[in-house]
Amino acid sequence: MSSAVELRAPGPRGIPPLFARLVDDAALFPPGTASVPQAVADHLDARSGEYAGVLGPMLCRASRLAELITELAKVKPPEPVPLSLVCDTGLGGVPKALSIIEGRQELLALRMVEMPAPSDVDDIWLERVSEFVPEDIIRVVEPRRGGDGWLDGIRRVAEHGCWPKLRTGGQTAESVPSIDVVTDFLAVAATLDVPFKATTGLHTAVRSTDPETGFTHHGFLNLLVATARSLSGKDVREALRSTDGAALAEEARSLSDDAANAVRDVFASYGSCSLKDPIAELEGLGLL
Repeated sequence: MSSAVELRAPGPRGIPPLFARLVDDAALFPPGTASVPQAVADHLDARSGEYAGVLGPMLCRASRLAELITELAKVKPPEPVPLSLVCDTGLGGVPKALSIIEGRQELLALRMVEMPAPSDVDDIWLERVSEFVPEDIIRVVEPRRGGDGWLDGIRRVAEHGCWPKLRTGGQTAESVPSIDVVTDFLAVAATLDVPFKATTGLHTAVRSTDPETGFTHHGFLNLLVATARSLSGKDVREALRSTDGAALAEEARSLSDDAANAVRDVFASYGSCSLKDPIAELEGLGLL
């Protein structure tokens, strides 16, 4: 079974296919403030909990890999922790990081390698990614958003067998993509042979405004419903714009298993610095 199939497989405890393996554990990334020991403890608790089937791999920067391994060696997990390695040390640092992980396979099971693309997503750079990362590991590449060539970069990433990444938020209002930008992205993503990942900013299930920053953030349920609509030719913008959680939940609930699987074949997962919040929101909406 390939990593891609495993990551999107139905959860072991009857998790609806629309939410199986949806939430990657980004507790070690802003705005999360968890220490490595706390992040590891929370991840292992979630992996043995009632809704373990919603949980994807743990995300860790290459620069913090040694910290993570040290903590895992202390707690001795009952099975290797699925890992997505986020390359913050440059493409040249990937072989060393992969070698370290390979030497600790009793602690970590590498599923995915994620990295930002250079400003111009050229074929030579993408070929180097393929050379450095084994083909049985999912490669996720984030083209720099903005400019006329951004969507072409998304297509080029997919042509090289990598999953594109959509950044949905950040530390400034400008880092939150507009509804039109996300709509354009989904129009392209629905035509690709690989799924995409979302990162940063999907703090809630439903579109909402952060009272502290004043930023209006996209919701992960909005994005799921919008993806479904992009596949069926319906109004994507309205789904992204909606703040009606009950209506979005009802539309998500009405999807057949085949339709839900088709959605997840496009929108694979997103990173969340909290594992409890998405579960609580989905429970509150009657979706788990």
